[in-house]
Amino acid sequence: MTTATVARLWRYPIKSTAGEELAEARLDGRGLELDRVWAAYTADGGIASGKTTRRFRKVEGLLHWRSATGAEAPRLIAPDGTGFEAGTAAADDALARALGQPLALRREADVPHHDDSAVHLVTTAAIRAVEGLLGARFDPARARANLLIDLPGEGFVEDDWLGAELAVGDEVVLRLDAPMVRCVMVDASQAGVTVERQALQALGRAHDVELGLQASVVRTGTIHVEDVARLLHRSPGAGSMA
Repeated sequence: MTTATVARLWRYPIKSTAGEELAEARLDGRGLELDRVWAAYTADGGIASGKTTRRFRKVEGLLHWRSATGAEAPRLIAPDGTGFEAGTAAADDALARALGQPLALRREADVPHHDDSAVHLVTTAAIRAVEGLLGARFDPARARANLLIDLPGEGFVEDDWLGAELAVGDEVVLRLDAPMVRCVMVDASQAGVTVERQALQALGRAHDVELGLQASVVRTGTIHVEDVARLLHRSPGAGSMA
């Protein structure tokens, strides 16, 4: 079977902010350690996001803030570079003033912060397919995935991986559970990411608004950029990484 490698890793210590790119990451049963453990909450108890659903509340401007792992709690970083420790009044006040409504940073409790799955991955082949649809560059960071898997060629090859397990490096095994259905966030500008052309409608026409896969952790461990990834236990009809 043709193998692939981990091209990039991302973690988002505070949900719906621009996160941090990593050289390595530890995965536990919840996903990448410290990924989306914190989130901003609105006055009605909703989780601040780039969209509105039963759990989430759209908060314009949050994606232009960054977050980074800290010693005790993540650092919230304003567009001007000013940093605040999550869980402090200073961080909440800064967000509220900038975004025009009461907001409070909290750790995850009973309501999960992840949108759909513990881990989200996308392939470079799929990114190139999106670029072909748009006729323009598509920054992989727009997908807000945890793993970018480097594969040759162009196309939504991961469609054939559903039901399989993916071994990443020497320790981690992920189960590939479902396609990742896209929302307006794929077209939202965020810190460090330029949106040249809208992609959501093109994905809707060509690929049922899907890009990437949802995954869950079967075996915990540490993964690194440039680790080899290979499919295991393929379901009937599942394809290879060719």
